Amino acid sequence: MTTLFVATTGGHLAQLDRLARRVPPDGTALWVTPDSEQGRSLLADRDADFTHAVPGRSVSGVLRCLPIAHRMWRDREVTRAISTGSGIALGFLPYLAARGVECHYVESAARVTGPSLTGRIMRWVPGVRCYTQYPGWASRYWHYGGSQFDCYAPAPAHRDRPGPTRVLVTVGTSAFPFGRMLDQLVRLLAPRGALSTSTGRPVEVLWQTGSTPVDGLPIEGVQYLSAPDLDHALSVSDIVISHAGTGSAMAAFEAGLKPVLVARLHEHGEASDDHQGQLAEELQWRGLASYRRVGPVDVAELIESMSWSVRRVDEPSPFSLLPRREGSGRR
Repeated sequence: MTTLFVATTGGHLAQLDRLARRVPPDGTALWVTPDSEQGRSLLADRDADFTHAVPGRSVSGVLRCLPIAHRMWRDREVTRAISTGSGIALGFLPYLAARGVECHYVESAARVTGPSLTGRIMRWVPGVRCYTQYPGWASRYWHYGGSQFDCYAPAPAHRDRPGPTRVLVTVGTSAFPFGRMLDQLVRLLAPRGALSTSTGRPVEVLWQTGSTPVDGLPIEGVQYLSAPDLDHALSVSDIVISHAGTGSAMAAFEAGLKPVLVARLHEHGEASDDHQGQLAEELQWRGLASYRRVGPVDVAELIESMSWSVRRVDEPSPFSLLPRREGSGRR
């Protein structure tokens, strides 16, 4: 028996990594994700198959997954499959469900008020059980199994590190550029900017810029950080300013930091929709992040974020998967 864990890179893979720890084991585990620095570093010690990326709304990308799904079903005796999306899930779960594999699709924690396009399609696929991480939109079609964010809680912080204020700015792994976020932070985090002036300390910034061009900005950016490099950057940071992506937020939580979030907006070509704002509001409501719906980040938010931390909850409840249906099995 083999459980297949499949997700695209970024927040989807980060969520699945944590979700896998909360579901009962069922045989050996096999991971499938697009080939990326994040995936290879995160799954370095696990049985993993690295494949092609599936761009948003790419029918051809989904179809290219089918031979891989068949090979894994045939050669690895896959009996259960779990995915947090996004489009890559469509290339694996419908095929495996048709073969009698027990399939579970968990909608991303980024989807606060309703399912993504992948989720809306998956809900109609026979044999695929669908889950929401928010009880507010659970239904007969969407089972509430728990939330990624149940694993975290806010706590006061007592940071008094000497030296400069270290800031990590990250736009995540999204294919959409996010110049608006970087533009507003350049002056705020400059050597004689508002943060340095307010704290009386120099500021050191690590800019993770992703697909955002920075040729016209007075910064030296790193396009992508491996999982170990990101973990190290977070471990030495006093402040994290991040796009409101699930993976980036959870990475900050794991490091004990309360991030300051900036939501990508569809109207500016920064995302395919406005789900990041919904996620940021949810995390702010939980006390896990700072978010301002209107206007740029200000220095008060940054200073306030240093007075809080995020701790892991001891022994979070298991993620509740629906039981195997009678008569299901490989065929």
